[in-house]
Amino acid sequence: MAGDVFIKRASEDFLRAIEVQRELSPNTVAAYETDLAQFAEWSGRAKVDRLGEVDRRLLRRYIAFLSERRLARRSIARKASALRSLFKWAIERDIVSVDPTDGLTTPKLDRPLPKALRAADAARLCELPPSDDPVGLRDRALIELLYGSGLRVSELVGLDIDDVDLRDRRIRVLGKGRKERDVPMGDESLQALSTYMENARVWFVEKSSRVLPALFLNQRGGRLNPRSVRAALDRYTRAEGLPHVAPHALRHSFATHLLDGGADLRTVQELLGHESLSTTQIYTHVSTERLKAVYEQSHPRA
Repeated sequence: MAGDVFIKRASEDFLRAIEVQRELSPNTVAAYETDLAQFAEWSGRAKVDRLGEVDRRLLRRYIAFLSERRLARRSIARKASALRSLFKWAIERDIVSVDPTDGLTTPKLDRPLPKALRAADAARLCELPPSDDPVGLRDRALIELLYGSGLRVSELVGLDIDDVDLRDRRIRVLGKGRKERDVPMGDESLQALSTYMENARVWFVEKSSRVLPALFLNQRGGRLNPRSVRAALDRYTRAEGLPHVAPHALRHSFATHLLDGGADLRTVQELLGHESLSTTQIYTHVSTERLKAVYEQSHPRA
């Protein structure tokens, strides 16, 4: 009977399905697992155990309950997103006939402006890794790509050798939703990556008994992971007494500096791999804030 499935059982089946499809990151899947388990526990206390018994009124009560507990609006929005995904999946498989999340509202999120580095600071960061040892050459190449091509850190560590075309100065990137895009390389990125591939990568390869296709390797010859990239950035900034710089700040800087230099929004959207133009538009606000800061610092009547 449609809807006669326990919420907990449906949640488990849904999580297994999205893990197989691999359309979401492991962190997102883990967050959904926690969020759906919390909802199942709460709804059980409300005497609602089956998916077909969930209606919009119950969900509104749940959102109100989360708000009363003073959860951050972003956390509430994520929990609502998990429920929307669950019911969308359930509708597609005829487990339920009505989607109670349709029209469900959540507290409006404040979209914080991304923090972009000044161009001079980004250039300085790119030059911090030493050019006389393999680790330094690797790190210089990966920092150049984060800033010079606007890659997400997950996209960076997911690159394989075959994704790089040095002759055409481009990289094939597998982005969110497993969507591919081609990203160009500038002169500095091309030089740093060429030097790493020709002179340093073999040093990492020799550390392992098997040869991996990964472009960026760790000191055991395995694929570099996002945590190692963050640690490398921390190591260089800490040694120079500079503020902490996250990998995503370099992506923000890439987009902001393009717009500051006159690039159009559609081009930046394509380069970043954003599905929606509205996601890219936040960077126009960043550029406006930078222009306002320059005006206030420079004009005598500001």
